[in-house]
Amino acid sequence: MSHTEILLIKPVEGLGAEGDQVKVRNGYARNYLLPQKIGVAITAANRKQIEVLKQRRAVREGQELDGAKAVAAQLEKVNIAIAVKTGEGGKLFGSVTANDLHDKLVAAGVPIEKKRIHLGEAVKTLGKHEASIKLHPEVTVTVSFDVVSENPIVPTEEEAPKAEKPERRERK
Repeated sequence: MSHTEILLIKPVEGLGAEGDQVKVRNGYARNYLLPQKIGVAITAANRKQIEVLKQRRAVREGQELDGAKAVAAQLEKVNIAIAVKTGEGGKLFGSVTANDLHDKLVAAGVPIEKKRIHLGEAVKTLGKHEASIKLHPEVTVTVSFDVVSENPIVPTEEEAPKAEKPERRERK
């Protein structure tokens, strides 16, 4: 199995970013990278393109970082309350997911991808919770949100104060 060097024109997840010279197997280059115009074979003429691609990459990464910082500033100002249906004693039906949080963030005017939201564990209780949002490799924001009940909380039978029956006086 032989390898070939390819100059990436577009970023490839797990392989490299634009302007990178990568060594890949011939079949991967011949069957995927070259036909999709994701990469080109390295020649003397293509080596000149490397500097241009690296400059373009630096500009793009700078813009992405600035955009991520702007979204982070928006996220810090947002207050989110997620209303859920509850049963006796405030017990949730189901759980709050990243999809629910994503919907509330989009409704609040924060453009964000759902895959960037990371809940540490399933949210199955009422109260204040936190989620981390990774906007950029260098920018991660922690967003706190409240989970509240849509309907009034009815105490369970165990929690409800038991109404004591009036004492009966014995007759003499």
